[in-house]
Amino acid sequence: MFTATALTGSKPEQYAELAAQARALLHGERDRTANAANLSALVYHALPSVNWVGFYFFDGRELVVGPFQGLPACVRIPLDKGVCGAAASERRTQRVEDVEAFPGHIACDSASRSEVVVPLVQGERLVGVFDIDSPEKGRFDADDQAGLEAIAAVFVEALA
Repeated sequence: MFTATALTGSKPEQYAELAAQARALLHGERDRTANAANLSALVYHALPSVNWVGFYFFDGRELVVGPFQGLPACVRIPLDKGVCGAAASERRTQRVEDVEAFPGHIACDSASRSEVVVPLVQGERLVGVFDIDSPEKGRFDADDQAGLEAIAAVFVEALA
């Protein structure tokens, strides 16, 4: 049985601990739905001041909601809309300090004020995105981005 431990140390050290917990949680499991569900729960409960953590999977045309923690979400997101669509289409992490200032932002949860979306790419194939929202403007910094990118990499590695 997996048991999460409290995070300690600097923010980079906390994310290193969280990535190690993610690796242990996903060890030996290749099912993307199971892994996305467990990672969503792990990150949602580990990070302060987040109100949504989850996955959108690319179905060949658009992003479709996968496992998540938080309020009900938008089900489908076109690649030309919102922060998730930008991360997927550009295949580059989007860190947004104020989602209301982001052109084309999709307000699935009106309480969200800042967001980080990490594209999930396996080889050349877009798998989807890992999306984390906060009710606080400017909640995410470069350390958060790097830490969440490392956790997303653990997810993608588990797919192989």
